[in-house]
Amino acid sequence: MIDDKVGSACLVILSVYFLIVAEGAMDLNFVNVSTYYPRECGLASFSKDLRAGLASAGHKVRIAAISDRHYNYPAEVYCDIRQEVKDDYLTAARRINGSPHIQMVIIQHEYGIFGGRDGEYAVDFAAHLEKPFLLVTHTVLPHPSASQRVVLQILAKRAAAVVSMTERSARLLRTVFGVPAEKIVIIPHGVPDFERKDRESLKMLYGYTGRQVITTFGLIGPSKGLEIGIRAVKKLVGRHPHLLYIIAGKTHPVLLEREGERYRESLAKMCADLELDKHVRFVNHFLDVGELGDYLYLSDAYLSPYPNREQAVSGTLAYAVGCGRAIVSTPYEYALDVLKKRRLGLVAEEASPEALSRLLDRVLSQPDLKISLEKRASSFGESIKWPGIAARYADLAREVLKPQAPVTIIQGKALGGNLMAAMKKKGSWR
Repeated sequence: MIDDKVGSACLVILSVYFLIVAEGAMDLNFVNVSTYYPRECGLASFSKDLRAGLASAGHKVRIAAISDRHYNYPAEVYCDIRQEVKDDYLTAARRINGSPHIQMVIIQHEYGIFGGRDGEYAVDFAAHLEKPFLLVTHTVLPHPSASQRVVLQILAKRAAAVVSMTERSARLLRTVFGVPAEKIVIIPHGVPDFERKDRESLKMLYGYTGRQVITTFGLIGPSKGLEIGIRAVKKLVGRHPHLLYIIAGKTHPVLLEREGERYRESLAKMCADLELDKHVRFVNHFLDVGELGDYLYLSDAYLSPYPNREQAVSGTLAYAVGCGRAIVSTPYEYALDVLKKRRLGLVAEEASPEALSRLLDRVLSQPDLKISLEKRASSFGESIKWPGIAARYADLAREVLKPQAPVTIIQGKALGGNLMAAMKKKGSWR
C-alpha cells in the first residue's frame, strides 16, 4: 500500500517536472524603462538592441520611454514618461501594475536620464511598482555623492536582481553600495551581429585607399577625450604620413541644443592649428548600424580615449570588440575590465597623448600584433552578440519569476519549493 502511494506520488512529481520544464521555455512579457529610439543616446540604442534580441526569441517587449522632449516613437512604446514630470512616473507605474499580462519590468539605470536630483524620480517609480523588476546598472561610481548612493541603494534593494556589465562594477555594487552578492548578476554589454566586410574593399569604397585608419565613434562632447586622441595623432604623423583619424558621430543632442556646434568647431580649429587638416576627418551625423560596421571594419585601429577613469561602461568600445578591432584605450574602468584583464587590446598607463601614441604606433607598425589583437577581440566578440545576451536576460527573468516555497515532505520524500508550487497550481496538492 505504501509502495503504491509512493509510486503515485512519483508519477505526479514527474508530470509536474515536465510541466515546469515546458513553462521554463515560455515566452515572457516585458516592459523596458529607458530612453528609446529615435532619441539619440547610448541607452536608447542599448534598449532598442535588447528589445530586438528578446523579440527575436519570441518574447514581447514594450517600452516605457523617458523623454526630454517630444519624439515620434514606434508602436512598441507603451507609455511616454516626461523626464522632469514626477506624476508621469507614477502614472506609468500604475499602468504597468494594471496590465496582468506584463510579467517583468527592466529598469535601465543611468543617473542622468531620470528626473529629480540624481535621478530620484526612478525611486518614486519603483516605490509604486508592484511588478518584479531587473535593475540594469550602466553607471556604478566608486565615489558617489550621498544622494547618488542612496538612489542606487534603494533601487537595488527593491529590485528582484541587479545586473552589472563587468566584474569591477559588481565589486563596487557590493563594497560601495552594499548590494548582496547573491543579488548581482553579471551580463556583458551586448553588440550587434555586424556583417563582416573586407578592410581594403571598404577603404576603396570610402576613398581611403592607402591610408592607415584610426577610428573613434560616438556622440561628440567634451567628456570623450577627443582632444587627447587628436594630440596623439599629431605625434604619429611623422612616422605614419598616410595616417587618417576618423571621428564619427554627431554632437550630443543636449550639447547641441545648449551651444550649437561650438565644441566641434573648437576641435576643427585644434586640428588646423596642429596642421592636421589632412589627417583628421569628422563624420557629422548619427551612424546607423550598417554604416557604423563599415567604419569599424575599415579601421586599422580603434581608439577609445575617455579621460574619466570611472567610466563603468562603454557601448562604443563593446562595439569595437564585437567587430574584432585592434583597440587602444585610456585606462578607464570598462577598458581595464574588458581589454586589459582579457588581453583583448592595449590599455595605456595614463590618459595622455604620449601614452596613446606609443601604443598606436605599435599597432600601426607591427602587422602581427594587429592581427593577434583582432583575433582575440573577435573571438570574445562572438560571445557578446545580442541574441545570446538577450537570452541571458530572459533566463534571469525566468529565474526571478520561479515560484518560491519552503521544502515540504510527501511520504518521507523532500519536495522542493518550485515543484510544490506547481502541484498546488495543478490541483494535486492536499
